[in-house]
Amino acid sequence: MTTTAAPTTRTWIVAVFAAFTVSGLAIATWLGRIPSVRDSLGASTFEMGLLVLGMAVGSIGGLTFAGHVVAKVGARRGVQVAAVCLAVGVVLAGVAVTAGWGFAAIWVALVAFGFGNGLCDVSMNVSGAAAEKAGGRTIMPLFHAAFSVGTLAGAGLGALAERFAVPVVLHFAVLGVVVALVLLAAASRFGDEHRFAEHEATDTSPVPTQLTRRQVWTQPSTLLIGVIVLGMALAEGSANDWLPLAMIDGHGLDNAAGAGVLTVFLAAMTVGRVAGSPLIDRFGRVPVLRVSAVVAVVGLGLLIFVDVIPIAIVGVVLWGLGASLGFPMGMSAAADDPRSAALKVSAVATIGYVAFLAGPPLIGFLGEHVGLLGALLVVFVFIIAAGLASGAARETGAAAETMRQRRAGRDQPTDRTGTGGGEPRLQTEQQESATRDPR
Repeated sequence: MTTTAAPTTRTWIVAVFAAFTVSGLAIATWLGRIPSVRDSLGASTFEMGLLVLGMAVGSIGGLTFAGHVVAKVGARRGVQVAAVCLAVGVVLAGVAVTAGWGFAAIWVALVAFGFGNGLCDVSMNVSGAAAEKAGGRTIMPLFHAAFSVGTLAGAGLGALAERFAVPVVLHFAVLGVVVALVLLAAASRFGDEHRFAEHEATDTSPVPTQLTRRQVWTQPSTLLIGVIVLGMALAEGSANDWLPLAMIDGHGLDNAAGAGVLTVFLAAMTVGRVAGSPLIDRFGRVPVLRVSAVVAVVGLGLLIFVDVIPIAIVGVVLWGLGASLGFPMGMSAAADDPRSAALKVSAVATIGYVAFLAGPPLIGFLGEHVGLLGALLVVFVFIIAAGLASGAARETGAAAETMRQRRAGRDQPTDRTGTGGGEPRLQTEQQESATRDPR
């Protein structure tokens, strides 16, 4: 039984990695061509904020829908539906830009694209959290690192497309089809996340049965984790939406260079997420979150206040490093209790996506009056709030027990049996299986 379970877990983890990667690729496909879209429409900064708002509106709908879909039929179905929505949305957006259909048509396409993004986000995070439990070690930041790799690739392709004036419709159509096909193939390899809810009990939930959507939303932990995700999502999302234009308008770069700086930010996000997993395993979520908030604030300050491009780029790197772990740690914390994982991840992600809903028009409005660099000051407040709320992400239930086992293993350096070495996943699976199901 054990020998057949291990390859299934590995296959599941690889499939989730693939889903996260192409999800990031899809987002960056749009983000990398924002300068061309602005030029095509002749839009103001505030109008671009309203345009990005369309994607946020669709995402909120997708997040709300995802809680029901994943709870009832599983993350696999959620990703499959999302694949279709993402492909349709991005292709229609490309056609609308190139054919000159105008602001309203692009906005509607982005609503469809955002719906697919929100649905995919919750679905793959729930499946990723379950795969993390099956693997017996912290993997969620690595999944989000894969997302960052996808956004990095998408931003790089966007910069090249800007440089060589590739038609937006061709760019969007090719990548939309690729994203849909990979998501459909990856989802078919997902494991069943509901199996954890059948066997695993936690001591931290206030009720012994499956929680309802209302109960999930009224839990203080949901709201506080939501604040963490909200602040860090704004830190990440404001860069995705506004960093190229901020570098163009605030630091005098051209379109291609502006897109290139976004690539630098996404690369820093990727490095932070890869390096963050062992740090979380060693120190826990809360200390890592607090340090991340400080680093993000320092980096953002350098970008805004120092009018020297190399130093501003150093600030972009620090901003990316600091923002890299907030969202994945929030998702892991929301999924600690497997009985309510789908609904709680949906609730927390919905709170986080308020950043994408309110952030673009707010920053765009402020940018009209004080410039985009000055408008980014609003992000400071939310990052600080995320740092102050970081205690809500403390490991609970099985996650806390796993953390205790890791720390106990580090306190016994003479142990060479493998509990702290190269094969922790198999032993963790056996120990947890014996604990959860003594039959």
